[in-house]
Amino acid sequence: MNPNGEKKVAVIGAGSWGTALAMVLADNGHEVRLWGHKHEQISEINEKHTNNKYLPGVTLPSGITGYSSLEAALEGLRIIILAVPTKAMREVLGKVRTLISDAVTIVHVSKGIEPDTLLRISEMIEEEMPDELLSDVVVLSGPSHAEEVSLKHPTTVTVSSSNMEAAEEIQDLFINQNFRVYTNPDLTGVELGGALKNIIALAAGITDGLGYGDNAKAALITRGLAEIARLGTKMGANPLTFSGLTGIGDLIVTCTSVHSRNWRAGNMLGKGQRLDEVLANMGMVVEGVRTTKAAYQLARKYDVDMPITNALYDVLFNGTNVKSSVDTLMSRMKTNEMEDLINILGERLND
Repeated sequence: MNPNGEKKVAVIGAGSWGTALAMVLADNGHEVRLWGHKHEQISEINEKHTNNKYLPGVTLPSGITGYSSLEAALEGLRIIILAVPTKAMREVLGKVRTLISDAVTIVHVSKGIEPDTLLRISEMIEEEMPDELLSDVVVLSGPSHAEEVSLKHPTTVTVSSSNMEAAEEIQDLFINQNFRVYTNPDLTGVELGGALKNIIALAAGITDGLGYGDNAKAALITRGLAEIARLGTKMGANPLTFSGLTGIGDLIVTCTSVHSRNWRAGNMLGKGQRLDEVLANMGMVVEGVRTTKAAYQLARKYDVDMPITNALYDVLFNGTNVKSSVDTLMSRMKTNEMEDLINILGERLND
């Protein structure tokens, strides 16, 4: 049982990540309502205590109850975990706001940026939810594969909010001996780090698919982090955030693991598959594709040099040859690494 007292929590989204987080909450003694829109999946969760499409071979705790009715899942609680893809966020929030009458804390655990509006997910939530129905917005992010969390492998994540008391409440909600949770006041940096690393993971998968090896991937990860920090700092984030769990930590795990959807999608692209074939074969949302479009637009808005993002954008949306794009990246004009880092820090100091 949770020493901080049992709470009723709804997890909206019964995919791999939503289910894994529901398991953490149930292990902590909370009453967890896991909502999904597929009746067969919810029946499986309730009758067999499994969710084999997303977490094969894993038995779910008895503290998780599946719901196919969103209204029933939301009844009488004040904490909602939002675990749906960025592209579904507005639709789900539109339903939530019609079904609740009291203010709730929304914890989003997705990693993306909305193209065209260029809003982070917390900003989308604030735009969609009336003030009287929204107590706080909290983000939970960090290097965490659902498959490993569901097996209770040691995992460390970060929570952030504009209200750090709300972040600390969510920290207490999730933290246990297998799932360690830190707080970070830099909401912008935490969200951007979690979203932008998916772009670099797609690119890392491409280099692996091309057979370019560890040297190329190490260079890509390192320069990718500098690229993320350049944009993040221009947008008001603390550059130190990108050296933490939601920066380099998330970047490493997403760029190097076969569990990563973005890495797998990039790997298929590197091996010659078309984007539409890759997305059809994945059968799950690849957030990095939409985020690449958003980051490309942000780079132009803030006048930030993002060569990896630009190259990936051309591959995904302009049909540019994968190998020639990578080769062009490697033959860019020479620059000074320290100069780049100093410029990033200088942006922060001048704010």
